Amino acid sequence: MMSEVAPALALGLYLAGLVTAFGVRSWIHRRRTGSSGFRGVSGAPGSPEWWGGILFAAALVLGAAGPVLALTGTVAAPRLPQALSWAGAVVTVVGFLGVLAAQAGMGASWRVGVDATERTELVTTGAFAVVRNPIFTAMLTTLAGLTLLVPTVVTAAAWLCLLVAVELQVRLVEEPYLLSTHRQAYASYAAHVGRFMPGLGRLRPAPLGELTP
Repeated sequence: MMSEVAPALALGLYLAGLVTAFGVRSWIHRRRTGSSGFRGVSGAPGSPEWWGGILFAAALVLGAAGPVLALTGTVAAPRLPQALSWAGAVVTVVGFLGVLAAQAGMGASWRVGVDATERTELVTTGAFAVVRNPIFTAMLTTLAGLTLLVPTVVTAAAWLCLLVAVELQVRLVEEPYLLSTHRQAYASYAAHVGRFMPGLGRLRPAPLGELTP
């Protein structure tokens, strides 16, 4: 029974999550700050930063396409044990709730993309005291749950695109920006808090005073 309704459930959860995490969140942010929070893709076309933005967009599209293609029978999804399908649904919901909680925790500093000329407050409390990028961690969790719920090559590709995208975005765009903007405050924070998982990806001072993974 669960395997029959899984694609429809996955699509409903995913679209509701997208609308809430991006549409509603942007609307709330604009009302509070006067800005939508969207900064777009950075970097010249073909650069690693640009690819990070493109792959992020591709992950969002593939995340919706996976359930749609499974619903129409275009891409076959293998039948998994009912327990795994239910686990996928739970993980998807938990991931989306994590995204919303981390976004709320950023307050006025919430952004999609980076404007190098802009200075926002460094957030190190709440979920950010556990990992430096809890929104991305929660998004990866969401797509992992979606892949369990609708286990197709398309949903797996969505998760992989997101993984590569956030690695490029965080390492090549956000961390250099935060180090340049907040200097020692971010250096100290990043030396004690993991990048995506607790304790993993902490930065350490290099011999010349720069920070390296």
